[in-house]
Amino acid sequence: MKYYKKIRLTNNMLCIIRNATIDDAKSVLENTKNIREETDFLLSYPDEINFSVEEEEELLDDKENSPCEIQICALVDDRIIGLAGISAVGSKDKVKHRAEFGISIEKAYYGKGIGTALTKACIECAKTAGYRQLELEVVAENKNAIALYKKFGFKESGRNPRGFCSRYTGWQELISMLLELD
Repeated sequence: MKYYKKIRLTNNMLCIIRNATIDDAKSVLENTKNIREETDFLLSYPDEINFSVEEEEELLDDKENSPCEIQICALVDDRIIGLAGISAVGSKDKVKHRAEFGISIEKAYYGKGIGTALTKACIECAKTAGYRQLELEVVAENKNAIALYKKFGFKESGRNPRGFCSRYTGWQELISMLLELD
């Protein structure tokens, strides 16, 4: 699946939203690790990111050539500052209408419109791929992310009070949210 768009951020900087390609593999891995150092709201820690550049290249190539999955990056001054994507929940008939959505942005770029642009891009791609439902899980304390998802119409579908066990804070409640696309 292909995606490309130029946007102006709230601070008037130019941001390019596009597919992450095999040429971005090293930068994607660096960004992934950097963002995990900044927040405790994501699934993994920096030391758990064990992909090689070659493995990341393969993953990005698969996503770029997939009709139903995508990995998108946000670039400012030719540097990746955010990532988002959609992945199929499964290929069986009973779940092929569902996709998972994930997003991460460097803290220095919070509140500048990147989360909105990446979310909008992923919703557009999910619709293009024929999905009827987009799903995510978010740490209950992550109020900014929850507000972003609600802005796009995501609704809470459940809670898991012991969804994550953080190395730093202990139990973190996860909220499951979904967006009906049809």
